[in-house]
Amino acid sequence: MNPETALTHSNDLILVTGATGNVGREVVRELEARGARIRLAGRSIEELRAVFGDRHELARLEFGDSGTYDTAFTGVTKMFLMRPPQIADVEKRINPAIDAAVRCGVKHIAFLSLQGVERNPVVPHAKVEKHLMKIGVPYTMLRASFFMQNLTGPHRQDIRDMNEIIVPAGRGKTSFVDVRDIAAVAAMALTEPGHEFKAYELTGSEALDYYRAASVLSQVLGRKIEYRNPSLARFWRVRRSRGEAPMLILIMSALYTVCRYGWAAGLTTEVRNLLGRDPISFEQFARDNAAAWS
Repeated sequence: MNPETALTHSNDLILVTGATGNVGREVVRELEARGARIRLAGRSIEELRAVFGDRHELARLEFGDSGTYDTAFTGVTKMFLMRPPQIADVEKRINPAIDAAVRCGVKHIAFLSLQGVERNPVVPHAKVEKHLMKIGVPYTMLRASFFMQNLTGPHRQDIRDMNEIIVPAGRGKTSFVDVRDIAAVAAMALTEPGHEFKAYELTGSEALDYYRAASVLSQVLGRKIEYRNPSLARFWRVRRSRGEAPMLILIMSALYTVCRYGWAAGLTTEVRNLLGRDPISFEQFARDNAAAWS
C-alpha cells in the first residue's frame, strides 16, 4: 500500500457485506490497515460481534428482507458487495437491496463477481453486473477466478477426512486466486480514486489442474491427497448427503463445468499491475493454511 494514495476520502463510511466470510474478513483487514471507517453487515449481529468485537459498526443485513435495508445502508457512501452463495434468485433478493443502498446514498459499489462472467449470462453474478450497469451507480467489478480458499471452505472436509479433492472439474486448468489478493484490490478500489466503472479480472500467476493442486497439497501436508476426477453424479451425491440445497449444488456444478472445459484457465496481470507485486502462489496458500486440513 502506498501511504500517499491510501484513503483519499477519509470521511467515507464503507459497508462490507458478507463480513464473516473468507473474502469479507480479508476485506475488513485490508480496510483497517488503511484506516477506513467501516460498517460490517451480516445476517447475525451476534456472529459479527463474535468475530470482530465492537471495533466497528455492526448491522444486520438480510438480502430479501427490506426491513433490514435502511439500518444497514443509511450513512454509507461505499460498499463491498458479495452474493451469498445460497442466493440464486438475485433479481428478487440482491438487486432490490442494491436499489435501496443507492437510495440511501451509496455512491460506489465494489462487487465480487466472477471471471468470464461477461461470457456466461446464466450465472447469478451476470445478473447483478447487468443491474449495476443499468442503474448507473459507480461500480468496480472484481471478476475473480476460483478462490484457493474454496479448498479450505466448501472442500475442506473432503481433504481433511478423505484425503481427496471432490470437484467435477475434469482435467481442465484453473487460474486460482488467493482471496487475500482480491481483498487487497477491493480495499484499493474503495479507498483510492480512479477505479470507478472498471472491471478487473483477478487471477493468480499460474493455471493448475486439480491433479497438480492435489500434488502440491500432498507435498505440503506430508500425506497423499488425491484428485479422482469425480463425475457430476458423484459430486451431486456427496454434496446432497451433507444436506446442501439442490440449487446451490447446481450452481457449483455449472461453475466447475467452466473449469472442465478449460474456460477458467485464463491468466491476467491485473493483480500485479494494481498491487505492484506478484499474486500469492498456490504453494504459499497451501503452506499458510496447512492447519485447516489437519
